[in-house]
Amino acid sequence: MELLCCEVDPIRRAVPDPSLLFDDRVLLNLLTIEERYLPQCSYFKCVQKDIQPYMRRMVATWMLEVCEEQKCEEEVFPLAMNYLDRFLAGVPTPKCRLQLLGAVCMFLASKLKETIPLTAEKLCIYTDNSVKPQELLEWELVVLGKLKWNLAAVTPHDFIEHILRKLPLPKDKLLLIRKHAQTFIALCATDFNFAMYPPSMIATGSVGAAICGLQLDSEDNSLSEHLTELLAKITNTDVDCLKACQEQIEAVLVNNLRQVRQEEQQRNPTKTVDELDQASTPTDVRDINL
Repeated sequence: MELLCCEVDPIRRAVPDPSLLFDDRVLLNLLTIEERYLPQCSYFKCVQKDIQPYMRRMVATWMLEVCEEQKCEEEVFPLAMNYLDRFLAGVPTPKCRLQLLGAVCMFLASKLKETIPLTAEKLCIYTDNSVKPQELLEWELVVLGKLKWNLAAVTPHDFIEHILRKLPLPKDKLLLIRKHAQTFIALCATDFNFAMYPPSMIATGSVGAAICGLQLDSEDNSLSEHLTELLAKITNTDVDCLKACQEQIEAVLVNNLRQVRQEEQQRNPTKTVDELDQASTPTDVRDINL
C-alpha cells in the first residue's frame, strides 16, 4: 500500500490584496484615522497611581514572549499593546491586575488577527495559573466596554507594505527588510516612549532603520542620498521628526543588544568581550532574545 505524505501547514494565511496595496486612497485613509487609536494621555502622569513604566515594560516583554512562542501573526502583539495603552489611559488599574489586562488584550488581538485565536485556557497557563479562565472572560467584557468595542485599530504594520512598494528596493531584499522592520515595531511596542507616536511614523522609522541596518542604502545612491526624504514624503511626516524617531528606534535596538550581552556574560563569565559581541550580533535581528 502506497503511503502519501500529507503534512502541510494547518494554518491558512491570507495573501496581500493588490487592490488595497496599490490604491493610494487606502494609505490616505489610514493616515487620516490613525490618531483616533492613540492613548489620550501619558497615563503615568495623570491616570495611573499604582503602575510604573517599568511594570508596563515587564508585562509587554512577557506578552511578546507569549506571542512569539505561540507563533502569532506579527500584528497581534502591537495591537494588544494598543489596547493595553488605551485602557490604561482611561482606567486606573491596580498593578496586581496588569498581567490579567495584558492577557485579555492578547486574547482580543488574536481574535481579530489570527486564523486560530489564542484560547483563554492557554493564556491562563502562561500566567502560571494566577489568572482563571472565567476571570479572563469577565475582564474581556470590561476591556471591550472601555474601548467601546473599537478594536480595528491602526498599527504600524498597516503601513509597511504601502511604504515598501513606494521605495526603489531590490525585490530579493524585501522579505528581509520586512522582517527587520517588524522586529523594530515590536521593540517600539515594548517601550512606552513610542506609545504616543503615530503608527505611520513608527512604521516609517522602522523601515528606515531596517534599510540602514542592512546597509542597503550604501548600495543604492538614490536611497543613500534621499532615503529619509522619500520615507517622509510617503507618510507626510516631518523630516526632522522622522530622523529623531529613527535614531530612537536604533537606540532601542542597541539597548536590547547590550541587555542580551549582559545576560550572556552573567551566564558565561569566562567569555571575552569580543566573543560576547560576536555572539550578540545576529545576522537577523529577529534572533535577539527580546
